[in-house]
Amino acid sequence: MTTATTRASTATTGAPATTVRGRLTALGRAELTLLARNRTALFVALLMPAAMVTAMRSTFEQMDLGGTGLTVAGAALTGGIGTVLIQAVYMNMVAAYVARREELVLKRLRTGEVTDGEILTGTALPAAALALAQTAVIVVAGTAFFGLGAPDRPELLLLGLVMGVVLLTALAAATSVITRTVQTAQLTTLPLFFASMMGSGLFVPLEILPDRLASVCELLPLTGVMTLVRAGWLGGAEGTEPLGAALTGLVWTVLAVFAVKRWFRWDPRR
Repeated sequence: MTTATTRASTATTGAPATTVRGRLTALGRAELTLLARNRTALFVALLMPAAMVTAMRSTFEQMDLGGTGLTVAGAALTGGIGTVLIQAVYMNMVAAYVARREELVLKRLRTGEVTDGEILTGTALPAAALALAQTAVIVVAGTAFFGLGAPDRPELLLLGLVMGVVLLTALAAATSVITRTVQTAQLTTLPLFFASMMGSGLFVPLEILPDRLASVCELLPLTGVMTLVRAGWLGGAEGTEPLGAALTGLVWTVLAVFAVKRWFRWDPRR
C-alpha cells in the first residue's frame, strides 16, 4: 500500500470527530497524489483528449455538416468535451477502483467511519476536477480562438457536465465489477468508449444518421449528456429536447447506481 493511501486510510479511520468534508478531502488528496505519480493515467487524462480533438476536426472536415447546425469547430470541440469525460473520468476511474480493490485499500477504508458512498466519491474527486478543468480550457479556447462565442445557455452546459461526471463515475464503479486487473480495464472500458464515440455524437453527429439508427443512439448512456453540452454551449435546443436528454441521463445514472449498490466488489478478485 502506498504512503498516500496509508495516510488517507488513517485520516478516515481515526478520530470520530472527522466530518464528511474532511473525509472526502483526505480521500481526494490521497487519490490526487496517486494520480500524479501514474504517468500512464496522466497521459490518458491530459494528452489523449487533445489528440482526439485533432482527429475529430479532421473527420468533421470531411463530413457534410449542412443541415446539422454545427460548424467543424463546434462539432470537434463539443466532441472533445465528451472525450474528456470518457477518458479522464470513466476510463481512469475503472482502473483506479480496480487498483484500490486489489491493493485492499477499499477493504481497509470500510473498517473506519467513512461510508461506502464517501469512499467511491472521494476516490473520484481528482478525476472529476480534472475533467471539469479541461472542459473549461476547451470552452475558453473555443471562445477565444475558434469563434464559437460564449456558452448560449450556461445552465444546460453545467447540468450536462455534472450529470456526465456522476453518470460516468457510477458506470466506472459498475464496470470495475467485471474487471479483474488494472490491465484488463483497457478492455472492459472499450464497449462504452466505442459506443459513445460513434453513437453519442462525438465523432458522428446524430443528425446525419438514418432516423431509426439515430433514435436508437439517443438511448445510449452518454447521448443525453452530449445533447445538453451542445445545447448549452452552441444553442439550438428545441422544445423539450433538453428535458428528454436530461431524463435519459438520469435513467442511466439511476441504473448505474443500482448496479453499484447491488454488485460492487470491495474484496480482491483472487
